[in-house]
Amino acid sequence: MQAHSIEPAQAQARRDYYERIDKQNLTPLWEVLGRLVTSTPTSPAVAALWRYAEIREPLLEAGRLISAAEAERRVLVLENPALRGLSAITQSVYAGLQLIMPGEVAAAHRHTQSALRLLLEGDGAYTAVDGERTTMRRGDFVLTPGWTWHDHGNPGKQPAIWLDGLDIPLVRFFDASFSEHSSVATQMQAKPEGDSLKRYGTNMLPVDYQPARVSPSPVFVYPYERSREALLGISHGEPDPHLGFKLRYVNPATGGSPMPTIGAYVQRLPRGFETRPYRCTDGTVYVCLEGSGYADINGTTHSFGPNDIFVVPSWNTLRIHATADTHLFSFSDRPVHQALGLWREARE
Repeated sequence: MQAHSIEPAQAQARRDYYERIDKQNLTPLWEVLGRLVTSTPTSPAVAALWRYAEIREPLLEAGRLISAAEAERRVLVLENPALRGLSAITQSVYAGLQLIMPGEVAAAHRHTQSALRLLLEGDGAYTAVDGERTTMRRGDFVLTPGWTWHDHGNPGKQPAIWLDGLDIPLVRFFDASFSEHSSVATQMQAKPEGDSLKRYGTNMLPVDYQPARVSPSPVFVYPYERSREALLGISHGEPDPHLGFKLRYVNPATGGSPMPTIGAYVQRLPRGFETRPYRCTDGTVYVCLEGSGYADINGTTHSFGPNDIFVVPSWNTLRIHATADTHLFSFSDRPVHQALGLWREARE
């Protein structure tokens, strides 16, 4: 509210008035309007980076302290330093690192929250979604859409570690969380591995398939091998000055995002390339799959390498300098912004 000079008696009268209405759970809008309707986004989240080399040992220690069966999901949550206690990396998105030791199973359950997995270490673990398994390899992007049965297992000899990304804070905001545990730990196989990718992931669809407007992708695994091949295939000519060579993952049946609440992206930055300053309203989580570089976020520089994770809050200015040929995976709540007509970007 714009400041005005008022008499002491009037100021006291207002204070008395505010105290009286406070007992009725009322607040004067004119006292808070400037904080509610801001000229630009003012996220309480802050930029942060988690170095995989520093997280890995505490995660493995958790594997020695608690079993996957006891924990249900053995995960270390990546909490934004400014949002501690909220299990959130941005105001609307959750991220964590999950560990499955050799021979372990994370039992089947389902929930209204949508989730993605990005395998960082330990090829050979699997995720099963509604009766179909997919073997996870490093860099693979795997979905478990809301209210689908899913379980995980590691029949290999090495620990499996992946990044979880969920819309937990968003679902919590809407008070719309439901969950259910399966009566069996591991789902019965209803389809052969690769079935959904063959049906929906080859520029074809079953002849009678009719997706709903907000259906999640019928493909639940996007192999990194394919994503990497696509990035290399388009990396000719001049890269976009703000984004490099960047692609978005899509629901192959609709062209929309893989899940209604979470968008996912992959980009290639050639060695020595530096992006121009860029801002957008969706707070974004980045993972380095290959290469290395520096992310300058609102003037603070964060160096990163393979498997490192960093977050860029809403409307923070981002510049990335690649010190090697670099591939970055990222995810955010952009589909929600776009559906509600809220999304904006600024390119300098």
